[in-house]
Amino acid sequence: MKTAPIGVFDSGVGGISVLRELVALLPGENYLYFGDSANAPYGEKTTEEVRALTLRAAEMLFDRGAKALVVACNTATSAAIHILREKYPEKIIIGIEPALKVATDRFPTGHIGIMATAVTLREEKLAHQLERFPQVAVEKIGAPGLVELIERGKADSPETEALLRNILAPYVGKLDALVLGCTHYPFVKDTIGKILGEKTQLLDGGAGTARQTKRCLEQAGLLNPGPGSVIFENSATHMLELSQKLLGI
Repeated sequence: MKTAPIGVFDSGVGGISVLRELVALLPGENYLYFGDSANAPYGEKTTEEVRALTLRAAEMLFDRGAKALVVACNTATSAAIHILREKYPEKIIIGIEPALKVATDRFPTGHIGIMATAVTLREEKLAHQLERFPQVAVEKIGAPGLVELIERGKADSPETEALLRNILAPYVGKLDALVLGCTHYPFVKDTIGKILGEKTQLLDGGAGTARQTKRCLEQAGLLNPGPGSVIFENSATHMLELSQKLLGI
């Protein structure tokens, strides 16, 4: 049914950076966003734990009538997207991809960083993507503690800036592009840009995910003309106020 919601899922509030792109491109759609902040961060869990949590969230959203599922979490996509598609072969399921292709298209022989969670960096999915671009020098950059700060509403805090300066210090002036490989990271994009400088392009997969969602809905004849709406749910109910705030940025 065209008016059925698009389910959007993330380990917490990070996927709201993708939701913003979806709402901008498809304002007529109804969205049901579920953030699993009670179990965040996913990036420090085992792959098996991430898969179990992702499958549980997907089941809940499909039970609520979602006509499509957007996995707006790089960690969950890396660990579980293939399992979701095997379990729900008849469903529209879109996973977010790091903007590696965009980065390599712009800098085909360049020096690129990908900043992501531990799960994303260690999964085979990323390794297979990197194999496609052997001519590019890629730095894998972990950011432990960053998701937790954003989940606590401290994206713009001095504490977050200090953490980012420590993480990014070895790469200042050395990268052509930095791929933001976690949907939480666009919320600190300005701070990252200030640290790395204008010569480093910052790229994320949110807009591409929104475009892919539109293509899939068009092909299925499921685009909703509107009016649209957004409903937020979170396994930690105190995160709902922050969720509304982040969508309005």
